[in-house]
Amino acid sequence: MGLLQSAYKTYCAAGQEIGKYEEGKQPLAPVSHMITAAQIEITLDQEGKFITAAAADKTDGKIIIPVTQESAGRTAAPAAHPLCEQIGYLCGKDEEKYQLYVTQLEQWNASPWSHPKLQSVLNYVKSKQLLSDLVRCGLITLNAAGKPEKDKLLICWRILNADSDAPPECWRDKSLFQSFIDYYASTQNMLQDLCMVSGAVTGITDQHPKGVVPLYGNAKIISSNDKVGFTYRGRFEDNRQTATVSYEVSQKAHAALRWLVANQGTIIGGRVFLCWNPDGVQLPRVNMPLRLSKSSAVFRPSEYRQDLQRTLLGEKERLPQNAQAVIAAFDAATTGRLSVTYYNELLASDFVQRLHDWDESCCWNHGKFGVQSPWLKNIVDCAYGVQRVQNGVAQFVTDDKVLRQQMQRMVACRVNRARMPADILCRLVERTSNPMAYDEGLWRELLFVTCAVIQKYHAPMLKEELCMEWKLDRKDPSFQYGRLLAVMERAEADYYGKTNESRQTNALKSLTAFKKTPWKVFERVNEKLESAYLNRLDKRSRNRYYRLRDEIVAILCQCCEDLNAPLNEFYLVGYSLQRNAFFESKDSNNQETTENKEE
Repeated sequence: MGLLQSAYKTYCAAGQEIGKYEEGKQPLAPVSHMITAAQIEITLDQEGKFITAAAADKTDGKIIIPVTQESAGRTAAPAAHPLCEQIGYLCGKDEEKYQLYVTQLEQWNASPWSHPKLQSVLNYVKSKQLLSDLVRCGLITLNAAGKPEKDKLLICWRILNADSDAPPECWRDKSLFQSFIDYYASTQNMLQDLCMVSGAVTGITDQHPKGVVPLYGNAKIISSNDKVGFTYRGRFEDNRQTATVSYEVSQKAHAALRWLVANQGTIIGGRVFLCWNPDGVQLPRVNMPLRLSKSSAVFRPSEYRQDLQRTLLGEKERLPQNAQAVIAAFDAATTGRLSVTYYNELLASDFVQRLHDWDESCCWNHGKFGVQSPWLKNIVDCAYGVQRVQNGVAQFVTDDKVLRQQMQRMVACRVNRARMPADILCRLVERTSNPMAYDEGLWRELLFVTCAVIQKYHAPMLKEELCMEWKLDRKDPSFQYGRLLAVMERAEADYYGKTNESRQTNALKSLTAFKKTPWKVFERVNEKLESAYLNRLDKRSRNRYYRLRDEIVAILCQCCEDLNAPLNEFYLVGYSLQRNAFFESKDSNNQETTENKEE
């Protein structure tokens, strides 16, 4: 299937959602209707007499209104909506607009598909009392010429009828929806041709809805009604030679896409990411880790894998057999054109499996939060963001253009099982190697993300060591130098802990140089430790430092030909693992002390 086919299938499967209002959600629009925001509600009686007017209820959110092909896509040229409309069309100050509205409403009201509410609205609009009623209610003001200062405020109608079970709100009355659908269909004399989405021979349209992504306003996915420009650039003589889509399919597919974007879409950097199942089955979001519902943190890699596997099995069990997953991304290069920048279809079970496989290999120990897989946006922010302090909290903020481009790369990597981009890995390693440039808490977040990305990037070669099950005696110079860095940092931090001082250690201050000439920096930092810090520690802490230092140096001498060779990214892995080992040992000692006291 393609995008329109998937969207059309979604609409057909979601029939019970058409015209249904739920708090916090946007309704699915019927055919020949659109979703928009109204500013003023006018209440009338059955005869069309004015009762009251008020600002539109914001709790209703956006409402459903009937539209024609012309009015739905109008720009500068006048084209009246059939019922709910702007003040400029209703007040009678612009005769052309007023006549367009009245004539159209009269034709609908006179048709076999009329509705009782139409006559009420028609009677009131023809009375031309609209402006005076709105001014009296304090909703608008008039200029010196007697015209409304704001003539683009949209008015919707409530019609009180004690004899009817239908809701008074025109935007909630499904019988009114059907009335216009039937009437408008009777007025269309469309060219019959093959619809390339449904496969049926039916009425074809070249005017397609806009506003699929409200963020992009008038941008359209399909635009083929340009008669004088360079739409076809000599390739075709008319738009039917490119593709033909029926009016019904176009309406349903675009309505479904707008509904999905409004209720399930994720906007990142101005680009909309959407993941859905055409049959209405809820799917995990592609930009978020799969394991999100757990209340307690998991710290052991083996437990993390087991927990992630249970999450995977739970997701697969609730998925119907052969259920599909559709992933798409939308962006607008111009105000009038909406681009589908990414599109993929696969089995929902395969999709969830791919999310699981990513999270299993792209993960790391996140301190008190346990083993986690970072959000895709978090990876991009750490690689490309600029440190900013917002509400007293330091965080990375990424330029929107960069964010949407890189996010799409990350989504494609996760869904397509592609390798982590090397340029992102390099940026993360470079940034993490300069801790003095960032807030301490932000740098720890950067370290977590970088280690997860390192593991993901090297996953094809490190299958036996995934989920942080790295052996500390690994014969890798960079890895061991990272351990040595953590040991030096811990020795100095132990001293500051005893003196109640809080400052950055010499080890981390020297990290940038350490990456380039590790042995030279080690000798310098170690000399400072022995002269200023170690002799002030207790014997146990001092001996632990010497033992670990000598152990690591011995491994380095065995596996390293040039002790001053620049380090690769694995030094950060060694540093993080050794640092976590210290904290695990501390927690274990604290637990033993507590148990001894209780005994």
